Amino acid sequence: MIATLLVGMLCVYLLSFTVMFQLISRRLQDEKMGMDVFALANLMLGCAYVLQLLEGPPGWSWTSMVNHTLTLCSLLAYCVGGARFFGHATPLGKPLLCLAVGYSLLQLLVNWALGPVARYVLLAGTCSVTFISMVLMLLHGMRSFGKDLRGEMALFAGLISGICVLNLIKLSKLLDGGFEALNMDARFSMVFYIYMCSLATILPPSIVWLVLRRLTDRLRNMAAVDPLTQLLNRRGLSTALDRLFQRPGRHARLLLVDVDHFKRINDTYGHQVGDAVLCGVADALRASVRKDDLVCRLGGEEFAVICVGADDKVALRVAERVRGSIEQKTMLHGMHYAGLRCTVTIGISDSFTSEAGLGHAMQQADAALYRGKHTGRNRIEQSKTQRRVHAGFEKEMQTETLH
Repeated sequence: MIATLLVGMLCVYLLSFTVMFQLISRRLQDEKMGMDVFALANLMLGCAYVLQLLEGPPGWSWTSMVNHTLTLCSLLAYCVGGARFFGHATPLGKPLLCLAVGYSLLQLLVNWALGPVARYVLLAGTCSVTFISMVLMLLHGMRSFGKDLRGEMALFAGLISGICVLNLIKLSKLLDGGFEALNMDARFSMVFYIYMCSLATILPPSIVWLVLRRLTDRLRNMAAVDPLTQLLNRRGLSTALDRLFQRPGRHARLLLVDVDHFKRINDTYGHQVGDAVLCGVADALRASVRKDDLVCRLGGEEFAVICVGADDKVALRVAERVRGSIEQKTMLHGMHYAGLRCTVTIGISDSFTSEAGLGHAMQQADAALYRGKHTGRNRIEQSKTQRRVHAGFEKEMQTETLH
């Protein structure tokens, strides 16, 4: 009687969260993060348990066959929902239909050849294999696609391992004692359905939490990234520098990069082409800096590069690589643009060692940039030496090559 009550509670949990997941998926609109599929999975599993309450003692019946098919299909839907949450466009309709038809036919064949107990053994064994596969995928995800959700994925892996163990025990009991293992008044059935109710209480809110966390992380990233170029914005740069300088002994130099005659590009070709040029400059910056350097769009046509741990010589090398890369890059192709190119002027600051020191470094680099703009553009100016270094740097590089 108590086990039957637990199954009834399980039905209520599953069907209630079906409605919740569906409402959340509607609010998410285009990118549903698998919530619509989770709603379907809960609906199928809830209906399976409703059919279990209606079918009476275990044995052969059409109700029981549909119950088993829905149970297995719900597991497939949970897997697809998880894949979609992590951004994989996994199909659902055809695999679900094939599984439903194939497993229903397999049940008929097993029941005809081996009897009704074998059909329950088939379900317990198939569910066990599926749960083991889920756990292995979660453990793999903790080291690859789900590194940012290791704690949550470890929780899911532990909970699913529990239901896997219970299904293996059910499988063993069915093989040893037949339908006696499914007696609703037996201690095992009590433990099984108490655990299932616990899962139904813990897992759905955990899935909702994952969606909320992913949304808040996305909002945080949007607040730190320039929407046009996908580089850091000022806020994102400040946060990144704060993390950088938490390690003792770290220092950096600022490269202030400004696109030459950008207003002329906008006036000649229009703002849409101007935006394309800014994106091209951003791509060239990403390709030219070192692995640990930070790249930011400060606003308009002005960019910043933080050369982490760089001395004067390294900063000059990075600046020259940036300048040359942008000068050689064709921003737009086509007869109307005649292979549009642009150049940049770069100002370099002295070394600074804290996020608070960025303001002074910005003043130094801006003063150097101002000198570069007024002495011909398409060059590099360094704050510390107060002189144009583009030509001198090239001579130094030639000398090093000769030696």
